[in-house]
Amino acid sequence: MTLSLRKLNKVTTFLEVWPLYLRGYQNPSSMFRCLILIALVFTACKDRVAELPSAPSNKTVKADTLASGLEQPWGAVFLPNGSILIAEKRGTLQLFQAGRLTPVTGAPQVYTNGQGGLLDLQLHPQYAQNGFIYFTYAKPGNGGGSTTLARATLQGTALQNVQDLFTVQPFISSGVHFGSRIQFDGKGFLYMSTGERGTKENAQDLRTQNGKVLRFHDDGRVPADNPFVGQSGAQPQIWSYGHRNVQGLVYDATTGILWAHEHGARGGDELNIVQRGKNYGWPLVTHGIDYDGSIISPDKERPGIEPPVHTWTPSIAPCGMALVTSNQYPGWKGSLLVGALAGRHIARLTIENGKVKSEERLLENGARVRWLGQGPDGMIYVLTEGPGNLLRLKLN
Repeated sequence: MTLSLRKLNKVTTFLEVWPLYLRGYQNPSSMFRCLILIALVFTACKDRVAELPSAPSNKTVKADTLASGLEQPWGAVFLPNGSILIAEKRGTLQLFQAGRLTPVTGAPQVYTNGQGGLLDLQLHPQYAQNGFIYFTYAKPGNGGGSTTLARATLQGTALQNVQDLFTVQPFISSGVHFGSRIQFDGKGFLYMSTGERGTKENAQDLRTQNGKVLRFHDDGRVPADNPFVGQSGAQPQIWSYGHRNVQGLVYDATTGILWAHEHGARGGDELNIVQRGKNYGWPLVTHGIDYDGSIISPDKERPGIEPPVHTWTPSIAPCGMALVTSNQYPGWKGSLLVGALAGRHIARLTIENGKVKSEERLLENGARVRWLGQGPDGMIYVLTEGPGNLLRLKLN
């Protein structure tokens, strides 16, 4: 018997929720609550009929393993000399060059509680002139840790001139939802994503930078045209808000679109187009439910809140994203590639006029995909964890 993807989504989510219903027999009020929950779950799955057609490339996607033995790799950048600098969550850096990994010294101490650690890497657009490498990390401090934007230079195999540009306040002991990705646009502005640190209300609270996309000049200064500059009770670094935990951020220089994806709870992972001053809804609207089966919000949309371009229910746990601009992969140009931690695959999304037209799953049942990037050679490189590998995609 063959199940459609839509039916399979329903069956999978039903099996997750059914044990909650059975336990409800011992508590009538809990049983009633679970019946409502099951109905909502089926409605959420039905929503996915926005279920997209698959867009196979008619070629087999394979991955060459370039390096192995990485410890929870999180981000990477391509250096002009052909090497790749890789960040490991534990707070270490590796330089992949001439087919082997070499440790890089000089990274700052990181707060390694839970999801915290050394996170994303990005080069300054004028790297050839100034040598700046930007990175985000969970900085330890009084009370816990906090997502921090920093920059440094690389001399041989050592980070030097490390400078913190911005640290989210306050420091929090939570070990979840730090974000964080970095992206430059075509105008020299830097965008940095943060998570709401496990406190849902942070995403809607303009007094905190948690659960936001932030916008800076390249030296960490706040641009005068940020949407909340001068507004009482709002942080001036905020560009957009209502985000749960953004771990994918890509700028499309052709369209001027800043793409972001973020984790839902159980269901409701989102792909969004990030726009100035917009509210993306968490936790006021969501397509998912909480991990304990409780309802976060009965609403999937509300006036004044930007709807997602695309959602995943059940969750794939998206992490890392790349835009294909090269001609190395026939039929892929303009596609977004999204890594999946829980899904253990790469989702290739075909984009037309800012909308997702189709979705194809690549390298299914593989490792947890943490990062993707297009190299100077036009090839797509991938970092996985469990095992910790650097891969390069090819079509056969």
